[in-house]
Amino acid sequence: MDPALPAALRVAINLRLEGQAREGLARRAGALSEGYRKGRASSALVRGAEDALAYALTRTPATYAAVRRALEETCALDPEFHPLSLLDAGAGPGGAGWAALDAFPGISEVTRLDHNAAFLDLAGSLAAEGPEALARAQRLQADLATGALPAAFRADLVIAAYALTEIAPGALPGAISRLWAATGSRILIVEPGSPEGWRRGLEVRRELIALGAQILAPCPHERPCPIAAPDWCHFSQRLPRSRDHRRAKGGEVPFEDEKFFWIAAARPGPGTPAPTVSRVIAPPRTSKAGVRLRLCQPDGTVADVDFARRDRSALARVRRLDWGDALPEVGDQ
Repeated sequence: MDPALPAALRVAINLRLEGQAREGLARRAGALSEGYRKGRASSALVRGAEDALAYALTRTPATYAAVRRALEETCALDPEFHPLSLLDAGAGPGGAGWAALDAFPGISEVTRLDHNAAFLDLAGSLAAEGPEALARAQRLQADLATGALPAAFRADLVIAAYALTEIAPGALPGAISRLWAATGSRILIVEPGSPEGWRRGLEVRRELIALGAQILAPCPHERPCPIAAPDWCHFSQRLPRSRDHRRAKGGEVPFEDEKFFWIAAARPGPGTPAPTVSRVIAPPRTSKAGVRLRLCQPDGTVADVDFARRDRSALARVRRLDWGDALPEVGDQ
């Protein structure tokens, strides 16, 4: 998986940067970051085209990379899933849609939903030279928190990436219920990889299970999460930074690590895969003795499992694994 933005999307963003003062974009990007850290919503922060462009420059590379990684892991568990329709809920500049089309080129119908007209305008503009399904996507300007979709609306794949974090806790169950009602087959939720993002993700997970969804990943079970605060479950995806990206964020390092949490779920049926893997939930620890992996396991427990260098067959199974990867059940080591 290439975590970098697709070439067509990079070109589209660069074209819209022409004639823009980089200092002004950096100030807007800084104001957006500060506002999000304080818990303010996009409706209060993204007020026009310049704000939306600053967001696309500084945040879309990371949100795209996180969604693409989550889709990659989901596809590995469910290779027979080939959606034809997509709902990008809380679409922002549309990065999740690009990630979905990269993972599933057969998608032919796309609907973008967002309450912010500036985001929807930019998403449509950026997609004009992209895949046909994105270029002609349906636009819905509505709020996830208050009831947004026609009653009969269905999409094979529903994605809500970095969207539910802005919904008040009391409105979250209703939003999840509406998203699930619109889900024809699979739903993917991606949230920031902060302790609060994890807690919100667990609430989403509980709501989906209560609605009858089958959890696919990253959790290998539907039991209560075995992780307890102050620890939290999250994952990390490294992605490259362009020169403009670095300048807008005031950094020199040519990459960044996006921390995120995600939940993939499915409508149960004959073709729905049952999770049979453990998940690496921390960076692997390598020593002279071998490799130690912290695994969330199908029995609902977390364990540190050692793979000794002297056991070459076992070590061969895990030596390429990284944080967030899946591992078939290891049994006794």
